[in-house]
Amino acid sequence: MKENQLLTESQDFSDKPANMDLAINLERQRFPFCIVWTPLPVLTYLLPFIGHMGIATSSGVIRDFAGPYHVSEDNMTFGKPTKYWQLNYTKAKGGVQGWDSAVTEASEIYKTRMHNICCDNCHSHVARALNLMSYDNSNSWNMVKLAFLMLVHGKYVR
Repeated sequence: MKENQLLTESQDFSDKPANMDLAINLERQRFPFCIVWTPLPVLTYLLPFIGHMGIATSSGVIRDFAGPYHVSEDNMTFGKPTKYWQLNYTKAKGGVQGWDSAVTEASEIYKTRMHNICCDNCHSHVARALNLMSYDNSNSWNMVKLAFLMLVHGKYVR
C-alpha cells in the first residue's frame, strides 16, 4: 500500500462526530484508535511475534509503557510504529470519551508499575486499557491475545 493511501485511509463508523479525523497520518505519526507495534532490536528477529506495543488516543497520540514507572506520550520507546491495528471506537464502553478515559487511566496505573518483560509490560498496559473500556464487551484482554491479534490484524505502515 502506498504512503499517500495510508494518509487518507479511514474506517467508516456511523456515529463519528463531524470534526473527528480517523485517518492514519504517517507524516504526523497519528494513529487514532489504534494499537501500534514496533520491533524490539534482536529479540523480534529471533521471535517475530515479539515487539513493543502502544495504544493511541482518539486524536492519534500514542501512549506506551516504556519502562519502570514511565509511560511515554507521543514518543514511542523503540521508534516509530511499523504496524498498526485500528479498532472501532464504537465498541468501547462510552465511545470516544470511554476510549480516551481508559487509555488515560491505564497509563496512570502503569506510571506506578515496575516493568517486567515477561508479565507486566507494554502489552499488559494496552490490555488494561482495553479491559477498562470493555472493548468489544470483553474484559479478558491480555498480552498473549494482543500479540496474536496484532499478527493477524496488524497492517504495515509502509
